[in-house]
Amino acid sequence: MLSSTFRRTALRAANNNNLFARSMATGPASGGEISDEMLSKLSSLSTQALVDGLWVMGWPNAQINGSRALASTMKCAGRAVTLNFVPARPDIAQDKPAGGTSPEYEAFELCGPNEVLVMASVGPWESVGGDIKFLRLKQLAIGGLVTNGSVRDTDEVLDYGFPCFSHSVTACQGPAAMQPWECNGVVNLNGTVVRPGDAIIGDQDGVVVVPAKVADKVYSIAHGREQIEEIVKEELSANPGPPGKFYPFMSGKIKPESPLGQLLATKGITPENSNQFEGKADW
Repeated sequence: MLSSTFRRTALRAANNNNLFARSMATGPASGGEISDEMLSKLSSLSTQALVDGLWVMGWPNAQINGSRALASTMKCAGRAVTLNFVPARPDIAQDKPAGGTSPEYEAFELCGPNEVLVMASVGPWESVGGDIKFLRLKQLAIGGLVTNGSVRDTDEVLDYGFPCFSHSVTACQGPAAMQPWECNGVVNLNGTVVRPGDAIIGDQDGVVVVPAKVADKVYSIAHGREQIEEIVKEELSANPGPPGKFYPFMSGKIKPESPLGQLLATKGITPENSNQFEGKADW
């Protein structure tokens, strides 16, 4: 018969092994690094072009549906710093680090001009913050705030000047409904996944998440598409007619002998220098 001491030792070892196995089963939160240069390139493109680039590659929905600019002139571009909220519960409120060590303030201090704070709310009408909390984001010159929840103290937030994208605005308090729980984990906003370090690009059409792991390739495809669309628009403006002759088109499927292929050739875009043509897709 095993002694009680031996059994306790064996049980502790088994528990430690299980804990180790569980930690190994959790993948890394971040998917890679995006350079300042690449972030600048991505920010030069429209959200539509970026969504199209990801769609061509077969990636799932990349737009954070329902997150809209607080003001019509707002645009944002930055690497994601994530904050996850969970529904309010007494023990959650007790166990959450208090005061300045709260996960939300931990996230705030990771932000600057090249970061966008992504706040995953438990619901569209719950407040993720407002005037006093967001004053710190102004002081940090944050690149933007994106949430699938709502913000309060709208006049003050607009005066702060940083780009803010939310489901709506509200007068409600947030703590009664949810608590900030984790900084820089993988978060889900309306079915769209955001990992820390992903590129977050926002304009009047919405907010798009460009995964860090494929940012270079997405830019290559999206930039190529925007070039082609400008050429098509220029041609249709000079020679009015139905766009169906040239548009829509599928990246990686344009035939050189097609009307669009021939038009692009007059502008110096050919299978030799573009991945938009049939047989040249590199994704």
